[in-house]
Amino acid sequence: MPRRTVILVDQENNAIGTEELVAAHSGEGQLHRAFSVYVFRDFGKEILIQKRSAKKMLWPGFWANSCCSHPMEKESPEQAGKRRLQEELGFTCDLKPVCSFVYRAVDPEERGVEHEYVTVLLGLVDETVKVIPNPEEVADFDWMPVTVLKKEMRLDPQKFTPWFHLGMHAIRESLPN
Repeated sequence: MPRRTVILVDQENNAIGTEELVAAHSGEGQLHRAFSVYVFRDFGKEILIQKRSAKKMLWPGFWANSCCSHPMEKESPEQAGKRRLQEELGFTCDLKPVCSFVYRAVDPEERGVEHEYVTVLLGLVDETVKVIPNPEEVADFDWMPVTVLKKEMRLDPQKFTPWFHLGMHAIRESLPN
């Protein structure tokens, strides 16, 4: 299996090197480039969410946004988002970058640390999109009404990943009430 690396960045998302994936998520965590995809349907009223596979190193079994990962060198966030949608969920769609943020979070079981400069990507699909989850990546998925998701995230926040909370907050202006 090829060595998986992430792109290390500064606080302004300037590349400063690369690091092996596990090493970048160990210790205090190293700031690296990432993206989070939020796919909506029904004119933005429903969002595709996924339950992370039990095989994931960090936050296994937690609910998260449609997909997230790390771009490869010379790959834009949009290209990486489309690649990972296909790999994780069996479809792709146009993606639009809407914002970015930096965060750091320690896995609740202390399996590692996320320290990421995240680009948030939005996609819109219609009812014909067929989701085919990759069981290595995704334990479950749901098309959830945004209004229901917002309530669930308030009532039971610990079942969702920290970057999902942050991303939903970052894109709140473009979501239905």
